[in-house]
Amino acid sequence: MTKKVALVLGVTGQDGAYLAEFLLKKNYHVIGTSRDAHANNTTNLKNLGIHHDIQMESLALLDFRSVVELLRSEKPVEVYHLAGQTSVGLSFDQPIETFESVSISTLSLLEAIRLTDLPIRFYSAGSGEVFGDTLDKPANEESRFKPRSPYGIAKASAFWCVANYREAYKMHASTGILFNHESPFRPGRFVTQKIIHGACKCARTGKGRLKLGNLDIARDWGWAPEYVEAMWKMLQLDEAQDFVIATGKTVTLEKFIDIAFSQFDLNWKDWVDLDPKFSRPTDIKFGSADPRKAERLLDWKARLHVEQVIDLMTKAALEQTDCR
Repeated sequence: MTKKVALVLGVTGQDGAYLAEFLLKKNYHVIGTSRDAHANNTTNLKNLGIHHDIQMESLALLDFRSVVELLRSEKPVEVYHLAGQTSVGLSFDQPIETFESVSISTLSLLEAIRLTDLPIRFYSAGSGEVFGDTLDKPANEESRFKPRSPYGIAKASAFWCVANYREAYKMHASTGILFNHESPFRPGRFVTQKIIHGACKCARTGKGRLKLGNLDIARDWGWAPEYVEAMWKMLQLDEAQDFVIATGKTVTLEKFIDIAFSQFDLNWKDWVDLDPKFSRPTDIKFGSADPRKAERLLDWKARLHVEQVIDLMTKAALEQTDCR
């Protein structure tokens, strides 16, 4: 039996690596891309033991001709767009690069799929950042967008590109509006990983200070390996739709810190300093989600919540001798 071909853009990142692992278990032939397939960091794929099972190809998403050529030569049945700049904080320093890598790249892929006229099902990685502050009403698929960062603006633009191509050209194209989802594969610049490794280092050395910004913000934190299953489930539907993917449980960053330091029997207040330079120009104070549509139509529901996520990330950090 011929294997289905799936193209995963951004395969070396957190979500891309876990998605590739999931698809391989589903007996797909997985093609992964990066700007330079020979020089790219494949650490996540190696940690999962799947780097030899993936066909790696070089691809610059803004090079429209090369995108079309790759689609025509490999003929994937599913394309997952997980590439692009992924840091909200970094987007304030690199707004143009963020918009190009998130929004323009999505438009390039959609137009390439339309031009090739192949029966491709397309997934675009959205973000709960598009909603801005949700206040006391959890965001669902009908909630209005009010992004508060260049990253959120880029994701909102990409969302509407997908929606337009789905409507105008009858493409099977969906956006997964994912709220925060973590794992040991998160880069160290992300605050969750910074907290986990900071707590680990304080416990191991008995010294040091962890400097953070605003602790009053609240987010819905889930477990990344679970979220990639929802991506795949979206593309199995007969009719393409957009979905909010989240746990439905929101906690403050202070609570996240408290749980993390409690893993080591430490009082976080003895180890954490507040530093305004780590605060963003604008930020979402409260982000909450209503993922009931995914539960109803995808038969998907988060099994792990913030406590379990922190526990798993802590165990992974402890396995690293430097606990950086």
